[in-house]
Amino acid sequence: MSTTAQRRVLLAAPRGYCAGVDRAVIAVEKALEQYGAPIYVRKQIVHNKYVVQTLEKQGAIFVDETEEVPEGSIVVFSAHGVAPSVHDEAKAGKLATVDATCPLVTKVHKEAVRFAEEDYDILLVGHEGHEEVVGTMGEAPDRIHLVDGAEDVANVTVRDESKVVWLSQTTLSVDETMATVGELKKRFPLLVSPPSDDICYATQNRQVAVKQMAPDVDLLIVVGSKNSSNSVRLVEVGLEYGAGAAHLVDFADEIEESWLEGVTTVGLTSGASVPEILVEGVLAFLAERGYADVSIVKTAEEHLIFSLPKELRRDLRAEAAGKL
Repeated sequence: MSTTAQRRVLLAAPRGYCAGVDRAVIAVEKALEQYGAPIYVRKQIVHNKYVVQTLEKQGAIFVDETEEVPEGSIVVFSAHGVAPSVHDEAKAGKLATVDATCPLVTKVHKEAVRFAEEDYDILLVGHEGHEEVVGTMGEAPDRIHLVDGAEDVANVTVRDESKVVWLSQTTLSVDETMATVGELKKRFPLLVSPPSDDICYATQNRQVAVKQMAPDVDLLIVVGSKNSSNSVRLVEVGLEYGAGAAHLVDFADEIEESWLEGVTTVGLTSGASVPEILVEGVLAFLAERGYADVSIVKTAEEHLIFSLPKELRRDLRAEAAGKL
């Protein structure tokens, strides 16, 4: 269909690590450096197979529940956030905690608490079972109702239709979320919106880049893990906006040769929990097959940096003071 010289890659920018993921991963690395192995991490620190495997090699032990952490140990809470009950479990187990919850998720938690205190029913747009959703719902379980997509709106019941607010999981598709909110507003005309958009800036930016490149690509490759909500959404957005095909892979060796048959233009991006080394692996794979012409599709600049969790900042300062 095409000569090797015509083959090209459109590389999305921004892509990969967001500020919250970068902060969480560094938090585990700093905790290992500061306190020594093992450091326990409740759930996956971020939803990426490579990141988890890398931290395990450095001495991190990942557990599903707080009760699996030996008494007196250090446990890091993942970027997705936890319910207040998890903090209580850590106290009961005499655990030292490092809270690596993304500040943008913390913002949603605080909104949930505030609206619950004001006696609102809170409609949380999100996916059932996702760790972020579980954590947010735990802030006000008697007031929060999960709405898992537009088709779930009909199942919602509230106490007072004049006191209803919606919040959102941060890693959803912007289009999907607003479609659900649109249906909610039809049912509840007095529905209040949060003071600021809950969808993470990085999630939005990565989706915008995919939307721009999708009509021009025969194949979209998204680097990310299957349990990464924002990575899965990038595949869906790519298909919705015109990509000929779209696939999610953790590593370059998961790309099937058959996907490239008849393909002139490959779009490439990565989810917000994906280190750049994995994208470089895909670029090398594609270059070996004639896709050496790489053009950047840039739709935003990202400069946001979050400070480390306060527990680490405090101990690192104390250590530095001790060396003076």
